[in-house]
Amino acid sequence: MPGSDGKRRKIGFWYRFAAFLLKPPLILLFKRDWRGMEHIPQDGGFITVVNHNSYLDPLSYAHFQYNTGRVPRFLAKVGLFKGGFVGAAMRGTGQIPVYRESADAVGAFRAAVEAIEKGECVAFYPEGTLTRDPQMWPMTGKTGAARVALLTRAPVIPVAQWGANLAMPPYAKEKKLRLFPRKTFIVQAGPPLDLSAYYDREPTAEVLREVTDVMMDAVTEQLAVVRGEPAPAERYDMRKAAVRRREQRAARENPARRRGVDEQHEPAGQTPAAAEAAEGEKNA
Repeated sequence: MPGSDGKRRKIGFWYRFAAFLLKPPLILLFKRDWRGMEHIPQDGGFITVVNHNSYLDPLSYAHFQYNTGRVPRFLAKVGLFKGGFVGAAMRGTGQIPVYRESADAVGAFRAAVEAIEKGECVAFYPEGTLTRDPQMWPMTGKTGAARVALLTRAPVIPVAQWGANLAMPPYAKEKKLRLFPRKTFIVQAGPPLDLSAYYDREPTAEVLREVTDVMMDAVTEQLAVVRGEPAPAERYDMRKAAVRRREQRAARENPARRRGVDEQHEPAGQTPAAAEAAEGEKNA
């Protein structure tokens, strides 16, 4: 797709090669319902904030974004960049390595800012992992996307997706595709967010949290439209859930403390408590 100046954008060999390999099976195996492409900027750098509910949904979103002519640069775990075909493809397509739990994490944000300043799209999954919400709604987000948005003042596009989680449910006992009946990948982009009220404020932890909440509210709003149902009044928070589980364990060990502990059980086979607790404590 050409830009507003009529010139065709450079996508690059590796992205075209990945599309050559992946688009045919995606088109064959899944139906597509893509909405809001008109909200994707034709020119200049921008940010997308996307919900994450399946190991398969990066392909669904990337397919949507590729067909707009504005290919995304993802922030991805550094381990994916190490050797082999996958590593070569990650480097060749310009993805951005994230060094978790190290000072180099700052470097990922710097690389994201540089990509946006060069006029590229940088895609964030603000939740940082697959959602642990039992009903697959977006969780509370991390503040990295907010930090980059305030630094660059680039347009921020909320994107919601649904359908990949039905083809490959997260936390299922067996990670296998459920192809029949044929699933529909729905991807919906919303209008750019107005964050101008935050541009001249010092990016304190409180401000970054506010901006992140604005982003997650917008993504959740788009997903509510996609699903045709209202979102929960309170967003799922892994830290709070981890605290509740610790209180529940303590109450079970000490019957005198059972009173007042809110016993909240989640559907079996969907969000294993052990995996969620480990992830919540790791990201705390």
